Amino acid sequence: MDNSGPLSTAKLNAYWRLMRADKPIGIYLLLWPCVWALWIASAGFPDLHILVVFVLGVVVMRSAGCVINDYADRKVDGLVERSSSRPLVAGDVTEKEALGLFFILLFCAFLLVLTLTWQTVFMSVGGLILATIYPFMKRYTHLPQVVLGAAFGWSIPMVFVATGQPLNWIVWTLYFANLAWTVAYDTEYAMVDKNDDIKVGVKSTAILFGQYDKLIILLLQITSLLLLAVVAVALKLSWPFYIALVISIGLFLYQHRLIKDRDRNLCFKAFLHNHYVGLVFAIGIIVDYSIYPT
Repeated sequence: MDNSGPLSTAKLNAYWRLMRADKPIGIYLLLWPCVWALWIASAGFPDLHILVVFVLGVVVMRSAGCVINDYADRKVDGLVERSSSRPLVAGDVTEKEALGLFFILLFCAFLLVLTLTWQTVFMSVGGLILATIYPFMKRYTHLPQVVLGAAFGWSIPMVFVATGQPLNWIVWTLYFANLAWTVAYDTEYAMVDKNDDIKVGVKSTAILFGQYDKLIILLLQITSLLLLAVVAVALKLSWPFYIALVISIGLFLYQHRLIKDRDRNLCFKAFLHNHYVGLVFAIGIIVDYSIYPT
């Protein structure tokens, strides 16, 4: 039996791994800020249709981002220990198949956003551009993590547009809070590959920050928490949010314990741990609006 066709079990498994569907951490890191925005923009009562579209959109766009990332890195992934077994490197998926899958996922995302307002469709173009160019940025700048942060938070203004809310300073404060947090955790991720990246000649904030990487991560995390606190004060959020804020401080301190020696495995563990930060804030915001509806 031929198990190498475009829809064979082996090929479908390779597509699954190419989309990182077997590693959902990226979905969580995209989803939680989207949830923050959904509950804030709707004052605690998100429209079911909008909620479903954005949750599905997070899954589809994260999958598309992983595919185009592996396509962009297909020449260097084999030289990096952590990525040496990815489907494109291993030959389980061809370059043509990867691009085909990428465009299929983009088409699915486009169909989803078409069910929303035309203003949201227009906003989605920005997210598409950011998601597409991010994987190539590490060849031109030491700040690809900033581009990733811009892409990962784009659902925030999109949510407000989709719900008919203005793009005021609160929206952009929330956006930049998420951007600072994203740069912090993706720098932890980049610390895992730092030595390999230097050898193959790609750039990252982990390389740029050098010996100050841990300090700058801390400053970015503090910035994120302060900006979220500003949003909470402006929205008159109450104790559930501030409990989440305190818990998140503890979670960030734990991450610094993990990365103190820059051990690759522990830096990766610290990166994964950010899922809980996003989740804690999501729970705090949801509970706050449930107890004190506006």
